[in-house]
Amino acid sequence: MQSSTKNKITDILQTCVNRAIDRVKKDKTYRPFHEALLTQKLVAASTFERSFSTSFGQGPMEEISQILAISNGAESIRQKETMVNVNKGAVDEIERILSSLRSGDSKPNWEKEITKIKAFNKGDYVVRRIISDLWIKKDETEIFISIKTVKPNIDQTEIVKKDMLLLKAHNPKCESYLGLYYNPGGPNRSDYNWSIPSKIFNMSQDVCVLIGREYWDFIGGEGSYDALLEIFKKVGNDTRAQLKEIGH
Repeated sequence: MQSSTKNKITDILQTCVNRAIDRVKKDKTYRPFHEALLTQKLVAASTFERSFSTSFGQGPMEEISQILAISNGAESIRQKETMVNVNKGAVDEIERILSSLRSGDSKPNWEKEITKIKAFNKGDYVVRRIISDLWIKKDETEIFISIKTVKPNIDQTEIVKKDMLLLKAHNPKCESYLGLYYNPGGPNRSDYNWSIPSKIFNMSQDVCVLIGREYWDFIGGEGSYDALLEIFKKVGNDTRAQLKEIGH
């Protein structure tokens, strides 16, 4: 990873840390029972973690993803608007697919679902507006990624799947993905254990799902996940002195 890329990512992380620390320092809430049970240091650490999670949300992850995509030789746009022109029959089929998945009447299978919607190419067409968290264009291939929390709820997951299928119905040559920036279950794809999105996607087998290492190495090239963790560790080492001061 180039030094300029590392510096840009470091700046984003440092900004998130500084904002979180500032909020904690301004928080003058008196918590006598918490501090008696956990100590002032632990309470401060817990408060910082919540504050940092607020700072380090969707925006920074999108921004870091875009930086890595560009450093890997791609064009990239965040919050990309796409107006898709889709056969009405395909739109209706997408609704049937999602309804059947949500009710448990069918099992998710991305390749079979794509085959179903490709069968509709005659009749009326309708226009739909889709916003993708990250758009990448590399080697003339358009890639659309919905970046979601690592434990999405069923409504979020269904909306993502609908948008992804609409994009494929509009342009079969494009690629559309659900991206989760880390795996809460462990290091491997098979470790993912949040059951809710598994009603809509086959989280262990669908090629349209990118989790953790797969996500980052896909966007930034092989080794990006490990390089990113090293940047996080470095920022952590540089800011621990600031965090220690909070608990005093």
